[in-house]
Amino acid sequence: MFYVYFLKSLKNPKQSYIGYSTNIEDRLETHNSGGSIHTSKYRPWELIYYIAFKNPDEAKKFEAYLKTPSGKAFALRRLLPK
Repeated sequence: MFYVYFLKSLKNPKQSYIGYSTNIEDRLETHNSGGSIHTSKYRPWELIYYIAFKNPDEAKKFEAYLKTPSGKAFALRRLLPK
C-alpha cells in the first residue's frame, strides 16, 4: 500500500506536515528522530491521519494536491480533526 499522511507537531500544534510513504511507522520514526530536514525543528510529531492507496501514482498526486492552497483548505475542512 501507498500512504499519504498528516502529522501535527506536539511542540508547535499549529505546525503540520503532509507526506507520502510506503511505511508509515518507519517514516514517523524518521521524522521524530530528526532524519528529515523539513520536520526536524518541530519534533516530536504525532500521526493524525492517513489515507491508503493501491496505486503509487494516485497517492503521489493526492499528496501534491494536498500541498496546494485548495488542497490545504480541503484537508482543513474535510479531513483533519477540529
